[in-house]
Amino acid sequence: MATRIDGSALFSAMNSGLNNTFSILSTTFSDGVTLANLAKNDASNALSSNGLNQNFKSFMQTNFSTLDKNHDGKITSDEIQAYSSNLTRQGMTMEQLAQLGTSTGMSSSLLDTVMSHFNEIDANKDGKVTNAEIQAYGVNSSVEKQKKYDRTQMLKQMSTFYDTSSGDKEASLLDYKYLDEDKEKS
Repeated sequence: MATRIDGSALFSAMNSGLNNTFSILSTTFSDGVTLANLAKNDASNALSSNGLNQNFKSFMQTNFSTLDKNHDGKITSDEIQAYSSNLTRQGMTMEQLAQLGTSTGMSSSLLDTVMSHFNEIDANKDGKVTNAEIQAYGVNSSVEKQKKYDRTQMLKQMSTFYDTSSGDKEASLLDYKYLDEDKEKS
């Protein structure tokens, strides 16, 4: 039976990456995390020297107006926390997964599964996947694989229902049902 999948590690890694990136950048710039500061080489250097990749910074630049909820030109700790919590609670779009998921540095098999089965996982069809939907997909997927395996085994065992002694025609012990239907049609 297939292993149950859990997206909590994916959500945690993305939130951690955003929060760590924000933390480094907020200590780098005394005037805060602004769009102008995100574009500076100092931002890239600070992240590189702390072992963080640039993808989260790029995400913050691309989504600055979404992150800066009060539109004061700065991303605050509260705003980044609210955004991270929102990602976890309301789920992520395919675009967010693509932007943030590849940045996490974790195994790509979970991300690949979620991305390739996004529309199946998104049970409520809101364009986002939550951890609950990922887990439900894993359970349903496992159940379906087990059902398919069971059906295959059952079909393999069906040969015991066939009577091959009837000459050149393969006959089933269940053929009586269809023979009666054929007689009614004639």
